[in-house]
Amino acid sequence: MTIAYWCVLAAAALIYIATGLAKGGGRMPPKANHYPREWLDKLQGWPKRAHYAQQNSFEAFPIFAAAVIVAELAHAPQGRIDTLALSFVGLRVVYLILYLADLAHPRTLVWFGSMACVIWLFVLGA
Repeated sequence: MTIAYWCVLAAAALIYIATGLAKGGGRMPPKANHYPREWLDKLQGWPKRAHYAQQNSFEAFPIFAAAVIVAELAHAPQGRIDTLALSFVGLRVVYLILYLADLAHPRTLVWFGSMACVIWLFVLGA
């Protein structure tokens, strides 16, 4: 399995790390598991931002996974695919940290960087 494919797994794991931070930071009571979305919407502070980061990660993941697959199927240079995939995951880690810290402007720049990696992966596959 290539490094890029491992990065797809890592990007998926980041979603659930954000989920765990939101639920753990908000101290989700057991009975809230009956209505977790409603409970998550009531969070405040960094746990709510972790929830929002989780939602954004769910949005970013499919296009990243598709871009990796397209680049791999096109037999683009493996080193470039791996570098872009690693960069995407690294940027998404920074994105999560910036979201938790409520640093909106740098977070937006990092988001654009991660999306540039996705676009570049698709271009490699063209």
